Amino acid sequence: MPRAVKPMLARLVGEPFHEPGWIYEEKYDGDRLLALKNGAKIRLISRNGKDRTGDYPAIAAKVAALPPKSLILDGEVVVFDAKGVSRFQELQKRAGAPVYVAFDCLYRDGRDLRALALSERRAALEEIVPRSGTLRRSRILNRNGFAAFRLAKKRGFEGLVAKKISSPYAGERSSSWLKVKVHQEDEFVILGYTPPEGARKYFGALLLGAHWRGKMRYAGRVGTGFDDAALAMLHRRFRPLVTETPPTTDKMPGKSLVFLKPRLVAQISYQELTADRKLRQPVFLGLRADKAASDVTLPVAR
Repeated sequence: MPRAVKPMLARLVGEPFHEPGWIYEEKYDGDRLLALKNGAKIRLISRNGKDRTGDYPAIAAKVAALPPKSLILDGEVVVFDAKGVSRFQELQKRAGAPVYVAFDCLYRDGRDLRALALSERRAALEEIVPRSGTLRRSRILNRNGFAAFRLAKKRGFEGLVAKKISSPYAGERSSSWLKVKVHQEDEFVILGYTPPEGARKYFGALLLGAHWRGKMRYAGRVGTGFDDAALAMLHRRFRPLVTETPPTTDKMPGKSLVFLKPRLVAQISYQELTADRKLRQPVFLGLRADKAASDVTLPVAR
């Protein structure tokens, strides 16, 4: 089996589209994980190489029960809300049973499938992974891109991922996979925080940033989306990261700011990025354990 597999990533585009030779899948809002089976050994590996098998024993058991003796699946661990929509915040809170949604099959019984067309890999996936259950395959919304987008918007999904069916699996960001968002939600690096005010404990708002043209840039602050447990948990995570050195040369407005080493990645929902690349109406959803801060870039559509 391959020693290391880098996940294929989708490029962000600003508008829905339709092209022949593409499929349009539901975009899931969770933790990206590779599921690896090698005989009796099962591993669930995050996109930044962390072993998450112990976090999801029920999913590991389902992977173990699949017929192939050796296997690599690419997918996402999610928690669905009452309407059947995956929500990262629900996963963070463990508000329901985690589900592994597989959307690609990279290796099966001694054969590396990554050089094959997506259509062949998808056929292999559908032979192995059922439509529903703790381990299920991703849902194709529609063969028409515009119809798929309308369905994603109607159902309240985060968006859709368009995939070229003739494309091989590339371990990098590729124009053969394109993501179109219904609502804005992305990762940002936590650069520090403001002091608490009023009745709030621990801190006021988080200072956020992302890489842009080779530099860490300030992207605004977020002061909503925290309950008491989240405030306390974050403050504990912040303590060993406090530094006197600002993590960006950009000016960050406010007094008595506390700077942090740029290590933690937050999932943020927001309305838009303004013309000066600042977040408008951001809401904190949770921390991401599956993405390194060095990989976080400003979400600019191409």
